[in-house]
Amino acid sequence: MLSVIVGRTEIMLLGTQPEDPNYSSLKEIHAAALRSSDLTRQLLAFARRQTISPKILDLNKTIAQTLKMVQRLIGEDIALSWNPARSVWPVIIDPTQVDQIFINLCLNARDAMSPNGTITIETANAEIDEAYCSKHPEFKPGSWVQLIVSDEDSGIDEESQALIFVPFFSTKTVGKGTGLGLATVYGIVKQNKGFIYVYSEPGLGTTFKIYLPRALDPITEEEGTNAGVCPQGNETVLLVEDEASILDLGKIVLERFGYTVLAASTPREALDIAQRFENPIHLLITDVVLPEMNGKDLGRHLERIKPGIRVLFMSGYTSNVIVHRGVLEENVNFIQKPFSIESLSAKVREVLNQTKNT
Repeated sequence: MLSVIVGRTEIMLLGTQPEDPNYSSLKEIHAAALRSSDLTRQLLAFARRQTISPKILDLNKTIAQTLKMVQRLIGEDIALSWNPARSVWPVIIDPTQVDQIFINLCLNARDAMSPNGTITIETANAEIDEAYCSKHPEFKPGSWVQLIVSDEDSGIDEESQALIFVPFFSTKTVGKGTGLGLATVYGIVKQNKGFIYVYSEPGLGTTFKIYLPRALDPITEEEGTNAGVCPQGNETVLLVEDEASILDLGKIVLERFGYTVLAASTPREALDIAQRFENPIHLLITDVVLPEMNGKDLGRHLERIKPGIRVLFMSGYTSNVIVHRGVLEENVNFIQKPFSIESLSAKVREVLNQTKNT
């Protein structure tokens, strides 16, 4: 439902001028749908049902790229003090999850502090041995990379500390936050085999230390992206989705950006279309969970009919068909529902370019 609300609103905004009396209402609908999408992702993150695509990355670089956005979110009356460690070890985690952890910790700190306070962000390497863990059972032995976020709040009492990662628990007044920020952080860290240590004393502030496992492989090089650009193409795309409203939306969006779209609501219909269509089909976009057979099996059948076809999976939640314990299988292309027009067009172009490069 959110995919349809976000997508249809974006289509209307593309054809509406800012001076149009409906423009501001459309922007509000779009903003509300995006907030709802974020809430859905937070719930999935806590439940560890969020499909992730981990990469080996430099935590310092990832945090530095997010600092400006976080500063805008928390407001100018709160200062950010960024103190990265030199030569921090690489970690393996989905980059979007680093953003989720960092943003939620900073927003939580902002809400707990008075104006003109400072949030301190640090990174560090940490070696923890068995002897230390025997005296500190909340820790785990191994080589870890720390993300540390400290604030100058009034502190968290012991009773509240025991509940801060519980979904919907909040010390804030009614209407101030969802109570999902720290629960989201907890779910993400656990999904990535890390742990969290919280230190707080009344009147002395609070420190959250996130421990992520050290990655031993080299850092993954990231390709540059053109934010805000909707790439176009002229290839043929077979779109398979059993939800009629999403199928219709996807067809409209892809045709708008130049693609020839063959639409099917079931795997059987998709196979029949592929058999009858004489020209090449360059890309299959399919929901993971479908009647008759799942999207992965459909892709295998279509590869026999149309050799060289690429596959892009879409889903709103983790499915064991394409993931193992929430982590996307290697070389699988995936887009999370709900998605925007921009993210769909960019992902389609990315997958089709893979065809040309192989």
